Amino acid sequence: MHPRIEDYALIGDEQTAALVGMDGSVDWLCLPRFDSGACFARLLGEEENGHWRIAPEGVRGPCTRRAYRPDTLVLDTEWETDEGAIRVTDLMPQRDQAPDVVRIVEGLRGRVTVRSALRLRFDYGWIIPWMRRADGHRVAIGGPDAVWFRSEPEVRTWGEDFTTYSEFTVAEGESVAFVLTWHPSHEARPPLVDPWEALRVSVDDWQAWAARCRYDGPHRDAVVRSLITLKALTYVPTGGIVAALTTSLPEEMGGVRNWDYRYCWLRDSTLTLGALLAAGYQDEAEAWRNWLLRAVAGDPADLQIMYGLAGERRLPECELPWLSGYGDSKPVRIGNGAVDQLQLDVYGEVMDSLSLARSSGMPPRPHIWSLQSALMKWLCENWRQPDEGLWEVRGGRRQFVHSKVMVWVAADRAVRALEEHPDLSGDLAGWRALRDEVHREVCEKGYDPERGTFTQYYGSRDLDAALLLIPRVGFLPPDDPRVVGTVDAVRAELGHGGLLRRYSTDGATVDGLPGDEGTFLACSFWLADALHMTGRTEEARELFERLVGLANDVGLLAEEYDPTTGRHLGNFPQAFSHIGLVNTALALFGAEKAG
Repeated sequence: MHPRIEDYALIGDEQTAALVGMDGSVDWLCLPRFDSGACFARLLGEEENGHWRIAPEGVRGPCTRRAYRPDTLVLDTEWETDEGAIRVTDLMPQRDQAPDVVRIVEGLRGRVTVRSALRLRFDYGWIIPWMRRADGHRVAIGGPDAVWFRSEPEVRTWGEDFTTYSEFTVAEGESVAFVLTWHPSHEARPPLVDPWEALRVSVDDWQAWAARCRYDGPHRDAVVRSLITLKALTYVPTGGIVAALTTSLPEEMGGVRNWDYRYCWLRDSTLTLGALLAAGYQDEAEAWRNWLLRAVAGDPADLQIMYGLAGERRLPECELPWLSGYGDSKPVRIGNGAVDQLQLDVYGEVMDSLSLARSSGMPPRPHIWSLQSALMKWLCENWRQPDEGLWEVRGGRRQFVHSKVMVWVAADRAVRALEEHPDLSGDLAGWRALRDEVHREVCEKGYDPERGTFTQYYGSRDLDAALLLIPRVGFLPPDDPRVVGTVDAVRAELGHGGLLRRYSTDGATVDGLPGDEGTFLACSFWLADALHMTGRTEEARELFERLVGLANDVGLLAEEYDPTTGRHLGNFPQAFSHIGLVNTALALFGAEKAG
């Protein structure tokens, strides 16, 4: 049995990250980057596919308690046993050269025998490495990967069944440290990290970073935890932010809706930028803006919906048949075939992001406006095409209403730029005409007057949670009856257990996939925003309280939630969910409480 998705906590070094279960097992870790092959892949398979567990000897169940140290990504996990109590502190210090996992065991009471079981399996659980001793440490090598494992000299360590075991006893006040360090197998061992110094520096650095948060309203702890999670999902060398740490955690248990989210999506750009800027993280927002500029540079016709951590364009999708899948949810996929889809909304996202960056006073970069002008030229010629939409459907292209609304956003932001900045030049008359034409067409073809709601695509009776963004992006004012009607219809038809689905999966689905999925947490935050904008602030705050309460015991949210079973679903932790939490908190309480 796999632990529940919500049983995991996150540790990371802003270049990759690991998931630690309540049983003390590290079940997911890709080295050296978020999108590298996993050396611990038990999350998507079996124990044989790699994990590292530290816990009291003979204890198989969950810990007694756990928590992050306040405003950090340093995790403390404690066990109470008949013999005594211990604490395991897990962290990944920000790297100077190589990635390290530090695990420190402390005795809190009595004398407790502790066991460590380290099962390294490179390439997503496929390669059993060759283990040897060197310089008093154990070294695992398999192809391009090498891992050094070191512990205290007095700790008894041995190999058995392709696993490295350690056993020791800690008394109150005693501590034992373990360090796991990765490096390319053709290079020399990197410098060794001091685990206690790494702990001290990590706590200080994270707390200093969290203290910069300007928000001081209700649920500040949840907002700060969300911002820390976004920071942890940032690939700091480039500024790119991955959508989630994992691949192939299912949107339906036992189903096929399992995707790789370890990449950077343009659809997240405006909402991410807005959250970082509003919370006071100008440097991170600028790094994200600069990643965006590098990634989208080139022929506008080649604009992709997602890119790799450094802006890589080729993300070929394949399946890993040797992994059984989380909860037998197959296939396990790496790469993402949706990279080749046409999604017109990303042009609006890019234009909106760069407009927000300009208005917020971010330092200008050369050629930004020429890039935007090129994007607009392509969009003027191609906006009438059907596309796959922001949900990356695999059931064929359609004239999605949200995509057309975002085309309007692109034109609107281009027009505003020319009106507000006389030093810029462009086709003002042409872009105004495009803005008016798209607006007219969406209101004629994407609106159902009989039901008083916008629809998922032209001629459809289906709805889409993305329609809730219509007032947010300025397409129509919040008090327009068409907006209010859309909010009410989406809430009624896509609501499930008080939360919101993205779209209907009943019958012949627009996404072309079998099965179902849970409620989408980002969309549920959008509903809270829309309720607030349409004058129903108390209902919005009640929904926000419910959503904050869905976070796990250490404040993390997955992509989806199943109200029937009370389980998290989808990849974890999900940046889009945490962006939603931050933005909704700022919308509901920021004006009255922000510092």
